[in-house]
Amino acid sequence: MSGPVECAAGAYTPEWLELREGVDAAARAAGLIDLLLPALPRPPLVIRDLGCGTGSMGRWLAGRLPGPQRWILHDRDPHLLVRAAVGLPGTAGDGDWITVALERGDVTGLGATDLADTSLVTASALLDLLTAQEVADLAEACAAVGCPALLALSVTGHVRLTPADPLDAELAAAFDDHQRRTSAGRRLLGPDAVGVAAAAFERCGAEVHRRPSPWRLGPDQAALLARWLQGWVGAAVEQRPVLAAAADAYLCRRLAECSAGELRVQVGNDDLLALPAERTSRDRMDG
Repeated sequence: MSGPVECAAGAYTPEWLELREGVDAAARAAGLIDLLLPALPRPPLVIRDLGCGTGSMGRWLAGRLPGPQRWILHDRDPHLLVRAAVGLPGTAGDGDWITVALERGDVTGLGATDLADTSLVTASALLDLLTAQEVADLAEACAAVGCPALLALSVTGHVRLTPADPLDAELAAAFDDHQRRTSAGRRLLGPDAVGVAAAAFERCGAEVHRRPSPWRLGPDQAALLARWLQGWVGAAVEQRPVLAAAADAYLCRRLAECSAGELRVQVGNDDLLALPAERTSRDRMDG
């Protein structure tokens, strides 16, 4: 996922996004699709994927929705947009057609006018890169056009490493503070994002459903686990440089455990589905 923030975009390389795609797919709360389908208009569907990255959300979701579908992919990075477009399935779950359009730009600038005729707004690992105002603006835009939103894999700040280490809690707290940092004058939501988003959509009259979607990493995901560890510890130290010496030793221990197949990590995420307040039998599919 490539978000709207310059500092975040650099961290989301194509290699990282591809490495995590399988774990993302396994983590997403697929049960929310059953709640979403009756709220969608009749096909053809117009689906906007905000901060699409390499397109993993589209690859996961398109086959679970009826066709025909028109996917509009949004990202700041033109190279990621091309990768996402190429990788999107050619047919929907029922075998109908899928087409793709690309929109390069900052997703925080989208308003109700931009979402006109949109059937669904979706995103993955984006909410925690936004500010409270940007989330409120998104909720208001969706409400104004009666558009559902499926927003997956937002971090919650809950991390459990097995076996435990005395430095786990301090690093986790520093990482969470880093996620809530102020960047270029923007106060990021980090692990508060899902709660803030749920409240914002509810204020707009939406019916909100929230489900856990944790990453579960172990020996079968050793490469991803090692990369995650390095990023997690690195962000914590950036936030609290006083941790640097202890964190270096910690990272060496943890990477050794990872290489030996002894380390398991659960990283908390939540998925959020916001359904518009008004659903009419004329505009919605038969349930």
